Amino acid sequence: MGMKVLITGAAGMVGRALVEHCVARGDEVAALDREGLDITDERAARDAFERARPDAAINCAAWTDVDGCELDPQRAFLVNSKGVEILATAARLAGSTFVTVSTDYVFDGRRAEGFYTQRDDPHPLSAYGASKLEGERRAHIASARTAIVRSGWIFGPGGKNFLATVTERARRGERLRAITDSWGTPTYAPDLAARLRELAELDLPGVYHVVNSGEGASFEGFAREAAHAAGAEGVEIEPVSMDSLKRPAPRPRNSRMKCLLSEAVGLAPLRDWREALKEFAALTGG
Repeated sequence: MGMKVLITGAAGMVGRALVEHCVARGDEVAALDREGLDITDERAARDAFERARPDAAINCAAWTDVDGCELDPQRAFLVNSKGVEILATAARLAGSTFVTVSTDYVFDGRRAEGFYTQRDDPHPLSAYGASKLEGERRAHIASARTAIVRSGWIFGPGGKNFLATVTERARRGERLRAITDSWGTPTYAPDLAARLRELAELDLPGVYHVVNSGEGASFEGFAREAAHAAGAEGVEIEPVSMDSLKRPAPRPRNSRMKCLLSEAVGLAPLRDWREALKEFAALTGG
């Protein structure tokens, strides 16, 4: 039986995948993009919830420009912290469960090996990570029916199409630079979207790490797997160090995550990210 679902950030990569998934499930969907709702506008948020009266609200809206957040932390906290608090409050007042997407960047990445779980204390390095962590905290305070979903290294339809880039550069004989000394857990947007919908229906508060299975990868490793999936093995991939890029915001070197809670509530692990990557390559003509 379908639910009434309000989705914010519906024009983004995860939001679009979520709308598509919920519609396929027979849900009544209120899909709001940035033009449809400014999540930092408290009155507008409450009006949106009053109109939709959703069973669940799933927030995919965020300012995810990591370097932009570092240069404008005030805006980062307005959108990623205050905005999430406003949505969680509106959800509570409407009697809706609230699910919001967070990030692996709440961790500092100084873990020498292994994966971050919910038992690990977050220590963000950047304004982006700090603003997302503060958003988690505020959401939990605003609504007891909040599920935080940390994810990272998200790829899929409608995003920056890395597979297309790999294929095009291979055709042109161009070199592709890829970071070799940072590691994460790639996550396929449609798989993340399906898990967000499951968590909304379960209505079980908590902090969840939702990433595809597998040992994770460096960005160079992901690039090579993407090239293989796209049939572009001829592309030359140049390994570069994270520090050589001289970006404004620091990034965690190891942000690989695993979830201790999903299986405890009866949810199977997501498939291996390499399998998801093959599906994505097939969809994009790779």
